[in-house]
Amino acid sequence: MLKSRLLQPEILAALGKAGHGAKVLIADGNFAFGPLIHPRAKVVWLNLAPGMVTVTDVLKVLIDAIPIEAADVMTPESGDEPSIHQDFRAILPVGMPVTKHTRFAFYDVTRSPDTILVIATGEQRIYANIVLTIGVVMPE
Repeated sequence: MLKSRLLQPEILAALGKAGHGAKVLIADGNFAFGPLIHPRAKVVWLNLAPGMVTVTDVLKVLIDAIPIEAADVMTPESGDEPSIHQDFRAILPVGMPVTKHTRFAFYDVTRSPDTILVIATGEQRIYANIVLTIGVVMPE
């Protein structure tokens, strides 16, 4: 039995194989998984029902499980900031670099061979997609 908050075995296995610079996509319920992710990425389906599990639920657990050095988010062409970006900032460490991309530029990030894990959620908010870049565990 594990004592950490992260218990999902497929996510743990994928993260165990990941290293510095690997990317993890946490995607909303509108994301087109087939054509928009790298074929070698492990997909974990947590989208039980609309609204279950949310992107922020997953982010809160991953933030304690892996070192994160940067994040990428999706924004509308208008440049308006989706409300979920406030939630991301509240969860991510202060000062975390966050790069904003319009929809198609964000898809280029998700297709990267560095994307090793894709987590599908039931998130209903739009533009609620975030890519985390795994950082380094520093020696004690």
